[in-house]
Amino acid sequence: MKSFVLRVFVLAFCGAFLLTAFGCESKKPADPQPAQNGNRKSPIAIASIKHNSTYIKVVYGQPYRRGRTIFGEWEPWGKVWRTGANEATEITITEPVLMGDQAITPGTYALFTIPEPDSFTVVLNHELGQWGAFEYKPERDYKRMKFPVQNLETPVEAFTIQFSEPEYSMTTMTLKWDVVRVDIPIRFYGE
Repeated sequence: MKSFVLRVFVLAFCGAFLLTAFGCESKKPADPQPAQNGNRKSPIAIASIKHNSTYIKVVYGQPYRRGRTIFGEWEPWGKVWRTGANEATEITITEPVLMGDQAITPGTYALFTIPEPDSFTVVLNHELGQWGAFEYKPERDYKRMKFPVQNLETPVEAFTIQFSEPEYSMTTMTLKWDVVRVDIPIRFYGE
């Protein structure tokens, strides 16, 4: 009797194992999608800030100067720039904010800029997942804002986006590269 019970137990265990191993459909996780370029030349960088319930995150490719003159030569004046390298820079905002004097609703936007010697036009665009600005569509623009350029005495090697510490419900998002700095004031609503 004991050997019969043991055989039934072993057969039931083996049957359950076989059903689990071979009888159930298993889904393999999707392979990560390679970047369109496949060989990014610049690392990915993230700038973020949280103030009360508002979170802002910017994801961008961080190119390096490497002895080049950036604005006016490497990045021509008056042309749409991806504001970094690789994919177009993306900004995510979780609560309404004022960027400059423009009300910005929560969402994720492609962040482009149009450099000029004395100002940058900052463009928030609805078309996400673009490689560079090669297929930029102005009809998908959400907002355009203009901010003055500050010239730096010492060149900045790595393109950098950073936020200042919040003060009086405000922060400044700063873009710096080569000898150019652009400050973008952001005010948090309802704070």
